[in-house]
Amino acid sequence: MNTEKLEYFRGILQEEKRSLLEEAGRTVSEMTSDTTNFPDPTDRATQESDRTFELRIRDRERKLIVKIQEALARIEAGTFGICEVCEEDISEARLKARPVTTLCIDCKMEQEKKERFR
Repeated sequence: MNTEKLEYFRGILQEEKRSLLEEAGRTVSEMTSDTTNFPDPTDRATQESDRTFELRIRDRERKLIVKIQEALARIEAGTFGICEVCEEDISEARLKARPVTTLCIDCKMEQEKKERFR
């Protein structure tokens, strides 16, 4: 992959990472500043449910941040855009759809097929 395309993907990954970290910071500040104590048990349960849902989303985003960091490291190492299984180039369209991917579409489909049979 040429330098221009690598810089393009680096920019996409860095922007996504920045956005996720900003959202995580906003969530933390909202949760620490919200000290509302609802006397009604139903309201408290709703608030707790909302917080749990928000934390689950943030946990998924935390995992995505790790994948983004790994993708940025692959750019630095010169292995970005190369399938980990077959070592063929991953299509640019697939990388645009999911820049953190480590598998080409054929290897990913094969992996999903094996997962379904387990």
